[in-house]
Amino acid sequence: MNIGQAAKHSNISAKTIRYYESIGLIVPASRTDNGYRTYSDKDVQTLRFIHHARSLGFSVKDVSMLLDLWRNQKRASADVKALAMAHVAAVDHKIGELQRMRDTLLDLTHRCHGDDRPDCPIIEGLAGKTADA
Repeated sequence: MNIGQAAKHSNISAKTIRYYESIGLIVPASRTDNGYRTYSDKDVQTLRFIHHARSLGFSVKDVSMLLDLWRNQKRASADVKALAMAHVAAVDHKIGELQRMRDTLLDLTHRCHGDDRPDCPIIEGLAGKTADA
């Protein structure tokens, strides 16, 4: 199948497929006599694997390691689990950061009167000023 069909079947854009090929995440596609890329069902399966891993937030580097583990039938599941647990820790850290951002924004919006006056704790907070200053 051509790159457009592979993109459709994998939910990865043709541009992203070419990018993954250029960075070595996937092997270069075979080419027809006229130079068009062709993809097998196995290639599409690999692209789906990548898409799913990326949708879970794994970095390209981690996806590369996951692909190596996926292809290695002698892998230790402990290695896969360790990689996944490290990602869980990173996600937990990100959740904490997002929660702190949300809390700060809520605090600023609660202190803002939202009326016609020019003073605004949101703007002052973004400028690094405190209500006490």
